[in-house]
Amino acid sequence: MLAASAVVQMLLRVNLERTVEAGAREETRAVSRLAATGQLTPQLPLGPGTDFIQVVDAHGRVVAQSQNLNGRPALTPTGTHEGRRTYNLDALGEEHDQRITTVTTATPTGPVTIHVGASLRTADTAEDITTAALTALSLLLLLTVGVLTWRTTGRALRPVEAIRAEVAAISDRGLDRRVPAPGGDDEIARLAETMNAMLERLEAAGSRQRRFIADASHELRSPLAVLRTQLEVAHGHPDPTVRDTLMEGALQDTERLQALSADLLLLARLDATGHNRPGEPVDLTELVPAVVAARPTDPHETALHTAGDVIVSGNALWLGRLLTNLLDNAQRHARNSVTVRIAADPVTGDAVLDVSNDGLPIAPADREKIFERFTRLDDARSRDDGGTGLGLSIALDIAALHGGTITVEDTSDGVTFRTRLAAR
Repeated sequence: MLAASAVVQMLLRVNLERTVEAGAREETRAVSRLAATGQLTPQLPLGPGTDFIQVVDAHGRVVAQSQNLNGRPALTPTGTHEGRRTYNLDALGEEHDQRITTVTTATPTGPVTIHVGASLRTADTAEDITTAALTALSLLLLLTVGVLTWRTTGRALRPVEAIRAEVAAISDRGLDRRVPAPGGDDEIARLAETMNAMLERLEAAGSRQRRFIADASHELRSPLAVLRTQLEVAHGHPDPTVRDTLMEGALQDTERLQALSADLLLLARLDATGHNRPGEPVDLTELVPAVVAARPTDPHETALHTAGDVIVSGNALWLGRLLTNLLDNAQRHARNSVTVRIAADPVTGDAVLDVSNDGLPIAPADREKIFERFTRLDDARSRDDGGTGLGLSIALDIAALHGGTITVEDTSDGVTFRTRLAAR
């Protein structure tokens, strides 16, 4: 606004001064024509916008002038200002700004110098009025813009304050609350949608954590109760044979508790790892046969098929645990045979690990449920035969950590758990 006002002032001043100078030059040309034809009179009339006229000959004598300069001496320059000659007009009683145009012309009696003074009073007045008007308008416009900006910003940030207040009021036990979502499709609406999506994820994570704690407590309570009962009975039973049998059962329950604790610890480690994928090169064509060979052949022998070199980036120990869990699951559900195949996808180059068994097919509705923690489809079977219910969940978490997936597919001879891992 200041820059624009300055430009307007400058353009107005230049335009007004050019107008005054043009009038002074026109008056000078008119007097020059009179002087050139010898028609000068001692008294010269003043044209519109002209303050005075004075004609001086080569000897410095005034030969003609306007009536307001009668008895005044010839004008003499006192200096220069902005490339123009300046004159002391105070003695003439002219105390306002003037533009003096000086021209020398030839006459029948010799050369004369013509001084024509044009007043800048009109230009100064117009400039003062313009300055006052621009100042008032600028202040009014500045005040209007300030008020509008304040109100508009406050209205725009009001939903942000509502979101902030709602988030501040949400505690770890109130994750079901949601922030208010304003209408529209602007940045604030998208912020509210993102906040609500984050709260949904937090609520789902909290629900999974509480469900996991409850399931883990339930899983630990049953073997601990059985273990305590066995120890109490063995402690007070007089028959050594019965005591040995009870102690053997207590050892089995202790081993099961140890396995469950190890699985829970591994799940905690996998959750803590987050999305930091291990980066060691792992040759699956060496790892898979080693894991299969280290397993017992009971109750079913495992057939192995490999094709070429398959190398992925990951953690060999965890990938071995993934295969072990899939084989444990296949051995529990197989009727006669278990098959492991490892190959590279010819299109994507991903590593494909298939673990198949000839057991009963899995219903499509249960193919995602079986990967949930502590999930057992057959509630009637014993916990000793069914494991902890964490094997497939651990396998899926390991695959996800390595940028892979595990899917369940029906085959002609049973069920296949297909693991895809991104190639190195």
